[in-house]
Amino acid sequence: MTKRLLNATAMLGVLLAGPAFAQSDTPAPAPPVAAPAAPAPATIDAHPALWVVKDSDTTIYLFGTVHVLKPGVRWFDDGVKAAFDKSDRLVLELPDSDPAANQPMIIKLATDPNGRKLTDKLPAAVRERYVKAMAGLGLPATALDAFEPWFASVNLSLIPLLKLGYDPNSGAEKTLSTAAKAEHKPISGFESLDQQLGYFDTLPEALQIKFLDQTVQELPKAGETIDKMVDQWARGDPEALGATLNEGLVEQPEIGRILLTDRNRRWAEVIADMMKRPGTIFIAVGAGHLAGKNSVQAMLGKYRLKAVRVAD
Repeated sequence: MTKRLLNATAMLGVLLAGPAFAQSDTPAPAPPVAAPAAPAPATIDAHPALWVVKDSDTTIYLFGTVHVLKPGVRWFDDGVKAAFDKSDRLVLELPDSDPAANQPMIIKLATDPNGRKLTDKLPAAVRERYVKAMAGLGLPATALDAFEPWFASVNLSLIPLLKLGYDPNSGAEKTLSTAAKAEHKPISGFESLDQQLGYFDTLPEALQIKFLDQTVQELPKAGETIDKMVDQWARGDPEALGATLNEGLVEQPEIGRILLTDRNRRWAEVIADMMKRPGTIFIAVGAGHLAGKNSVQAMLGKYRLKAVRVAD
């Protein structure tokens, strides 16, 4: 579960973590204090995978991102940069937006409409694990009581990554958006924020609670998991990344369908429509959407479109 959440909704978590603690009585945990003489992060030369779909007058690049990275990962060069430079516009999962302006809508969807406390909804065994996990993060059990279980899951998955030095400002989307703005390239998104929130908000409460419980149980390995995923991404190994993301899919196929498969199918349809008009487009979505048997590339086969790996 954490693997799928890290891949499919880490960007969403970046947007949501602030509003959650802003609305609670407890401030978000302070980031670790760096040692006075801490060395600069080592530079990692990454070579993530890139694909192209093209015909006589249309070229679409497909790039898999990691939404949060540690500083020092160098990837926006060589083939990726060349493809971006050739492109007329950038398409992301979510378009650029103002986090402060989004907060009222986020809080409305994430807050329990009946005023029930999160901890009161959880079965005894689940509540015990949840309380222990919150304490391990330096938070009281009631810090997220106003919110629905899905929202707690998204927030809890992000906090350990921030503590480990992963930074949303180092994520691929931030880099690409900054470059697109500097070059006056239009930026659009496959989805709106309220649409992405809706995937979670409409889940039955029992499934949300199961989702939260699995997130809690996998928190101790969150750092190990994201490190493994980033390594596979940096090596340009989508097969290994797909295998990692698919571990445990049998446990909750409904979540996997909502977060990955159904979205990949919709995006493939949009890409097929894009191919009807001339131009060059750079598409960047979470790397897990471009890995595994239900990837965007696989879905494009329905439209007789073939994604070819671009040599770095």
